[in-house]
Amino acid sequence: MTARTLLAIALIAAAPWAQAAPPKTMFVDHSSAAVMDEATAKAILAEGITPRVLKVYPASKWGFVSQVEGGITQTGTCVVTARVMMMQLTPTVKAMLFRPAKTATAFDAQANASADQCKALAKTKLQEAVQSVASSLAKS
Repeated sequence: MTARTLLAIALIAAAPWAQAAPPKTMFVDHSSAAVMDEATAKAILAEGITPRVLKVYPASKWGFVSQVEGGITQTGTCVVTARVMMMQLTPTVKAMLFRPAKTATAFDAQANASADQCKALAKTKLQEAVQSVASSLAKS
């Protein structure tokens, strides 16, 4: 047999076991740039949505949206609210339907906060909201 024939046989034999890469989980961020950047928000979502959650709610059917809003008031108080929503994906376009299946919101205020302290508070509140959604989806 030639090398081409052997290669063809090997490829055909391996085909049933070949798997496509698993779909990536859709994370969308709609945060205010004053308190949260998109990369940080998506990283927090990716860290908080565990494989255990994705086993029950696969990435091919579900996506997650984060939204962090707020800022510093005229009196120097940092006010932040963070929301995380799990939404179903459409079967064909892979867009999200705005019908949240699970939602969690966390909010807080901190007096005399600097811009960096306000961003840190926003990050903490988003982590709390993600943890709340993830724990409600995959009970231990």
